[in-house]
Amino acid sequence: MPRVTNGPASRKRRKKVLKQARGYFGNKSKLYRYANEALDHALQYAYRDRKKKKSNARGLWIVRLNAACRSAGISYSRFIEGLKAANIGLDRKVLSDIAIRDEAAFGAIVAQVRAALVTKSAAKV
Repeated sequence: MPRVTNGPASRKRRKKVLKQARGYFGNKSKLYRYANEALDHALQYAYRDRKKKKSNARGLWIVRLNAACRSAGISYSRFIEGLKAANIGLDRKVLSDIAIRDEAAFGAIVAQVRAALVTKSAAKV
């Protein structure tokens, strides 16, 4: 009586890994051992970078806001301080979008921020 090796399931598992590794360079797309290792690393990078993507997007919004603020004659940090003082609850994503698409609206927000900063500094003295 031959030994049982669970061949169909093992073959299916290996084929699945090799199918996911299509397009990898050299042995990493042809041989199961190397494909499995490359796929493990790729999945780890994908998981990590799905988290990192959010941080990168926020950084981009901040860079865009900073550029728009500088062209409006105010620094980014003073702009954020003024937003809090004026109780404007827009987040950086929305502000960045407004700065890119509608300069007039962004100018109005900057004017509100400046006014809030003036009243804040007057209240301090």
